[in-house]
Amino acid sequence: MNDLSKRPDHDPPYDYPPYGSTRLRFPREPLVQLPAGALDVPGPLVPKGFVRDGDNDLTNKGKSAPLGEKMILAGRLLDESGRPIRDSLVEIWQANASGRYDHVGDQHDAPLDPNFSGAGRVLTDALGRYRFVTIRPGAYPWQNHPNAWRPAHIHFSVFGPAFATRLVTQMYFPGDPLLPHDPIFNCTADPRARQRLVSEFDFESTVEGHALGFRFDVVLSGPEATPMEAPAG
Repeated sequence: MNDLSKRPDHDPPYDYPPYGSTRLRFPREPLVQLPAGALDVPGPLVPKGFVRDGDNDLTNKGKSAPLGEKMILAGRLLDESGRPIRDSLVEIWQANASGRYDHVGDQHDAPLDPNFSGAGRVLTDALGRYRFVTIRPGAYPWQNHPNAWRPAHIHFSVFGPAFATRLVTQMYFPGDPLLPHDPIFNCTADPRARQRLVSEFDFESTVEGHALGFRFDVVLSGPEATPMEAPAG
């Protein structure tokens, strides 16, 4: 039987003991081997109406502005040769500025923000670009190990030509002191690949007097691929 705990060094392993919940969800049976090209057949495209104007602005969904530091998050979706991935659905979700998700499963005692749902979506343009307006998320405690805190992060989901080609990853912020202590960030073995999960401060996308800018490019394959999370089993 194959060792299902191992994946390429640029992706996290299926089973990583310091990240406790992987024990509950990593595959127990051999993975199904699909024929080459099986996922190359285009599926239904995302309808244009699925993404509405303003869906990429997470700060305009309430009766007033959400609390926290406003930020612009922009980047490109690329293949291994640096070519743009056009018309691809990019979705993000995140905690609010206090480190709490607007989700029934989050019972952290940090306050909810009635003006911030923490979710947005956009289609990439002809150059593979995406752009979100959001709030910088807060760190929060979790129960993985004693005194465990997740660094500030934003979840990304990107879709290819079919729903079976969905990929999920997380984006972090430069200089975060919690990164060396976070098993989810550190379960990617290759330190260079780990750094591809960290965004860059970006003056070009910063809006004067309004919001700081951060850049996060997502590369789908190849030696410079962005590390992607294993699907839940």
